Amino acid sequence: MKPDQIDLLTTTGTPTLHPDGSRLVVAATRPDFRADSYVGQLWEVTLEGARRRLTRGFRDTAPRYSPDGELLLFLRAAPGGKPQLFVVRATGGEPVQLTDQPLGVSRFDVAPDSRTVVFAARVPEPGRYGTLDGVGAGLEDPRLITQYKYRMNGLGYTTDKRSQLFTVDVPDLDAEPWIEAVGRLKQERVDGPGALEEQGAVPRATQVTTADADHLEPAFSADGMRIFFTAALARDADSTLVSDIHSIALDGGDQRQLTNLSGGTRLGCSAPSPSADGSWLFFLATDLSPSGVDFVARSTALYAAPMNDPQALRRLSDPGTVDLGDVQDIVRDSGDAVLVFNRSRGMGELLRFSATGESETLVTGPTVVTGAASAGGAVVVTYTDPSTTGDVAVVDRAALRPLTDFSAALRARTRVGDMQERTYTAPDGASVHGWVVLPEGDGPHPVLLVIHGGPFAQYGWGYFDEAQVYAAAGYAVLLCNPRGSAGYGPDHGRSIKEAMGTVDLDDVLAYLDGALAEFEVMDNERLGVMGGSYGGYLTAWTIAHDHRFHAAIVERGYLDPPSFVGSSDIGWFFSEQYTGTDPAHVEQQSPFAKIGSVRTPAFVIHSEEDLRCPIEQAQRYYTALKKQGVETELLVFPGETHELSRSGSPWHRRQRFEHILRWWARYLPTSANQPDPATR
Repeated sequence: MKPDQIDLLTTTGTPTLHPDGSRLVVAATRPDFRADSYVGQLWEVTLEGARRRLTRGFRDTAPRYSPDGELLLFLRAAPGGKPQLFVVRATGGEPVQLTDQPLGVSRFDVAPDSRTVVFAARVPEPGRYGTLDGVGAGLEDPRLITQYKYRMNGLGYTTDKRSQLFTVDVPDLDAEPWIEAVGRLKQERVDGPGALEEQGAVPRATQVTTADADHLEPAFSADGMRIFFTAALARDADSTLVSDIHSIALDGGDQRQLTNLSGGTRLGCSAPSPSADGSWLFFLATDLSPSGVDFVARSTALYAAPMNDPQALRRLSDPGTVDLGDVQDIVRDSGDAVLVFNRSRGMGELLRFSATGESETLVTGPTVVTGAASAGGAVVVTYTDPSTTGDVAVVDRAALRPLTDFSAALRARTRVGDMQERTYTAPDGASVHGWVVLPEGDGPHPVLLVIHGGPFAQYGWGYFDEAQVYAAAGYAVLLCNPRGSAGYGPDHGRSIKEAMGTVDLDDVLAYLDGALAEFEVMDNERLGVMGGSYGGYLTAWTIAHDHRFHAAIVERGYLDPPSFVGSSDIGWFFSEQYTGTDPAHVEQQSPFAKIGSVRTPAFVIHSEEDLRCPIEQAQRYYTALKKQGVETELLVFPGETHELSRSGSPWHRRQRFEHILRWWARYLPTSANQPDPATR
């Protein structure tokens, strides 16, 4: 794969199954260079594999059949616009817009009677975010900050645009379309509910929450009389990571807190989901210990409570062996069962749990399940694997039967690098699991050690554009999950707590040494190392301790824990939990404190609007390298956040790859990646 081919990377969203189980609808989205944005439509797919494009919007996502199967609801965004809620007949037709929220709609649910929708939308303070004509962002009133939690990467400021819940009635799709009055009729005033001034292009929504907090993940109860949601409303919500499941009546009254009702262990809760039979409430939660902030490598578990007695809570999954923290969603199955998503050794598995704790694995193996739906006795999933960026399959006797092939063009126009699973041994005997992606040819190929972020994350079996671009350019790519990663249990993940740069460094170097010893096609002398976020941390740490690499790339790095505390959106808790609080001990884990030992040429890449690892981390690191005479460059992307490499603008993603390959061509040239003569 080449940088100018990222527009072939079609991904699929969570599918929705018709209640009779006969067909599904899924959103297929891809980067588009012409629009410099992400475009996509909804596709209807039968369980026999027939498919048709159902919508033709600019970006249509998040489809959901109504419970009666008559309607299809989804989010649509116009170019440069925010996603709004639309509804169309399940058989097709012209979609009708249901919302016109100034900052768009995020998540929604449909009532059991199919007549009402609840949705979450951010509500801007008056005078902010374009709500006052002539007052742009630079002229808004100052913000008085009194909290730890006031910004979030990708969202910016959050306390002045809280997420609130709204309900809206589904209109009669057989009624005459609304036509805006002009001229004489526009001046008329008619008393009563039919007044022209009360009409509008979209139905009137009713706000049902108002508290100064984000209200998220709304879901109707099985009888449609209440709404469940997630919110952090406790008194100490600003100084902990605790969040709760709440319920509220449709008119906004009778609000009830359903979790964290007793002392001791405190939970960070999400994804409320009533069972299909209405007898149980399921949700996901992470045990944050009594402090409410001990999040390091805490696996997410599935919980259930009887609907008539929420305090009779039970944990259904074992966080020591199951981690539901990647795709944090719950899919309603038949009766009292639900489907959840487990990450394990690079796999994304689909599990079924009953309310009494019985479980079974529906999908496992070299694939990553990214979404699922269940209805009419059928289960369908969206997934990615080494040669598929996103497709749909039906689960058939514990195997996947593909229904789509959105990646056909990708495979036809690119060569998928050879991805081989390998496990090597660290100096202390620990196993280090990962993958080797080999380029074409007999070699010897220069080697790139590519370190993932997190650190509680994992490389896996899904198609990875980074590895494919580097392999196509002639590099052998090493992807491993060192200690600190997810997918291998909490002990593996917590082994670097207050010990960053210890066994994780041992593991990535052991994986490198193991691969070099096994694969004769690799060039032992021509090595590069790179990574982003925590991967940027460990890259910077590596080149301060091991000088065999010809060059390095440090991207969006966590590079100086002390300054991170005051500048990152998560700095108020992240550094202290991972590196501790003793200044001398923190310094022993800080790449910036060891920068004097670096002599490896380092390319520093960062985004201007990155609030997770703020740009000051990169600027200070780059400047220090330059002052001590290390060859370095700083590449800054305007308008991008911490998610540049995954969801940045298509042109920026392409340019990022081009600059990365330019750097490697300079220090590790290959026959497929030669330096530009003009830059020599």
